[in-house]
Amino acid sequence: MHRLKPSLQFRKSITYTYVTLARHFSTHQTRFDHVGPMASLLKSRSVVRFRGPDTVKFLQGLLTNDVQRFCESPGEMTSTLVTPNVPFISDSPMYALMLTPQGRFLYDLFLYRPARASEKLDRTGSGPGSDPDGRLELLADVDATVLDELLERFNKYRLRADVVIENVAEEFSCWQRYGENLTEKFSSAEEPEAASVGWGAAVDPAGTSSSHGNSHGWQWFKDPRLDSLGFRGIFPSNTTPPLVEADKETDEKNYLLWRLEKGVAEGSTEILKGEAVPLEYNLAGLNAISFDKGCYVGQELIARTHHRGVIRKRLLPLKFLDDSGKEMEQKVAPGSDVINAVSGKKAGTVTTALECRGLGLLRLNEALKGPSKLTIQGQEDVKVEAIRPEWWPTEWFQEYQQDTASA
Repeated sequence: MHRLKPSLQFRKSITYTYVTLARHFSTHQTRFDHVGPMASLLKSRSVVRFRGPDTVKFLQGLLTNDVQRFCESPGEMTSTLVTPNVPFISDSPMYALMLTPQGRFLYDLFLYRPARASEKLDRTGSGPGSDPDGRLELLADVDATVLDELLERFNKYRLRADVVIENVAEEFSCWQRYGENLTEKFSSAEEPEAASVGWGAAVDPAGTSSSHGNSHGWQWFKDPRLDSLGFRGIFPSNTTPPLVEADKETDEKNYLLWRLEKGVAEGSTEILKGEAVPLEYNLAGLNAISFDKGCYVGQELIARTHHRGVIRKRLLPLKFLDDSGKEMEQKVAPGSDVINAVSGKKAGTVTTALECRGLGLLRLNEALKGPSKLTIQGQEDVKVEAIRPEWWPTEWFQEYQQDTASA
């Protein structure tokens, strides 16, 4: 099947799509309601495959999250219904990071465990498939701009581990499905529309129906970072994923705008490679870090910063405005300094920018202390509004208030 060209009603061109959507953002609400669920092919991401007996042990010592989970028995959220095209055991994806030995960010990965043949019915539907070797395999959705160096770094750590690391970017593609209220009413780890269709008259809680698309059982899963980000999945490159209508496929820049509004950075460009401190980029709150697992590369800084309990800088959503409060587009570049217009002190730096929206790593005592006096250094006509995301845990703000009071 060939991928259909996008044809959203509001779309006259790619540029028009994301410029128009940017104009409709507000401080506390997103404005994607009128277009409903959308899906984007993530050309900024590639797929790497890990397979072999030592796969979990190898990744467990390198990544910030507990990869050992993929070896555990399925939990309550896992379906036990068997159908020909989707496994009855279905692990949710995991978000994890790879760090430098000094605890600075290098790469982010979304890990998926494809179903083994023995976890699905065979083509006849009469019993489980054949899985003679039973080797664990994991697929990783990674930043395409750093794919070669990521593979080189993993292979450097491989040594004698019995694990094969492969670039399978030609075989698989990464997709995101998102939109206002798409996931808020559903607790299932999988796509609710797919879960409403099942074999016979029953409802299939894991979405194990033909709406998943093909005999391999590729599925949409809730984004492991935040429910409000929508659904994410890896699918064969020669097909369009299930539930992606021709008029709902849209440019990846709309997904970027969706993330900017939520205050979520992704990849080694937005999260500065070799420099970013993961806790300052809110990655613990995005389920990327386990504080209960054993040692991994860069753990010392993460643990020390976490237990110290005070994060004075954090990544925040930004809105760029003129003197009258109207949104300004195409005015700010990543790397621009944000300053307090009254004191002249530097408050932080813009890390990502698209049209009138952005992300910035800012000192909380400047960003959250009241009516905004922030501006862009050298562009005093651009006012900066920093927004506290709704998903932030209450304790983060309490830590900031306590730190401010003690100061």
